[in-house]
Amino acid sequence: MDGNSASGMRGIWQRLRRNTMGMIGLAMLVVAVFVAVFAPWIAPHDPKASIRVTIMDIYQQPSGEHPLGTDDAGRDVLTNFLYGARVSLIVGFFASFISVSIGGLMGILAGYLGGRTENILMRFTDIMLVIPDLPLAVVIVALTKPSLSNIILVIGLLGWTATARLVRSQTLSVKQRKFVTRARAVGAGNLYIIRRHIFPLVLPLIVVNTVLVISLAILNESTLSFLGLGDPATLSWGQMLNFAFTRGAMSAGAWWALVVPGFGIVWVVLGCTLLGQGLEQALNPRLATHHLSVGKRMVARLAVPQSQGAD
Repeated sequence: MDGNSASGMRGIWQRLRRNTMGMIGLAMLVVAVFVAVFAPWIAPHDPKASIRVTIMDIYQQPSGEHPLGTDDAGRDVLTNFLYGARVSLIVGFFASFISVSIGGLMGILAGYLGGRTENILMRFTDIMLVIPDLPLAVVIVALTKPSLSNIILVIGLLGWTATARLVRSQTLSVKQRKFVTRARAVGAGNLYIIRRHIFPLVLPLIVVNTVLVISLAILNESTLSFLGLGDPATLSWGQMLNFAFTRGAMSAGAWWALVVPGFGIVWVVLGCTLLGQGLEQALNPRLATHHLSVGKRMVARLAVPQSQGAD
């Protein structure tokens, strides 16, 4: 079993390596994680150090001392950008873990158990699906204390609906296969069938969806922070945009205060999107071929009657 799993992982990795867009997305995401983890060693300045600010330090243009300029508080934008990556990625990873866990569990239970359980879970999912996530998140965060943990919980608890529907459809397909029927016929319980047969075949879809949910969680956190609902004790890319927008960066001509955090958000979201598409093709190679395409075997079969007719 372990050997099959290892060979399967090697096959997935080999297919992913042949996918150019997937490898580019993986490299972009690795760069973002590397920047976040090693921010204390990469950043040219200490973000917590007290500095004496004069009017000349505010929105200072890029220079040797400040490669990406300074913000409205006279602090180095590059340092804020590197440390802001930590907050944005923490929200993205933890919120996506909550969303995918809830959505995956509800999708598997609804698809496998069916009947009244499926109706109840899917009707609740439909209700949550029609409610706009962002306005509801804005209301909830505004009514509660705007902290990093609250933002993670709100984004995670509101972003599971699409995952639930995707996992349910995949579970319905897997449940109809013969090995599931045989396992049920020999007396296997529901928990055993879900753990040993359903979940391993649904897992690739969950993995692909997780990568995409990370980008959505980062976008939602950036939006909340841009609207002034971020954690005041932390600095994320969304808060950098909020400070630059509300404190006159555009009127001062300090484009770097807006472009740098915006570039970070686009970089991670694009990387997650490309990696998700690459993983989808690596985990499901049949997506690369069309059901009407003619392969080598079909060409060989068509060639035999033609040669016989000529004879």
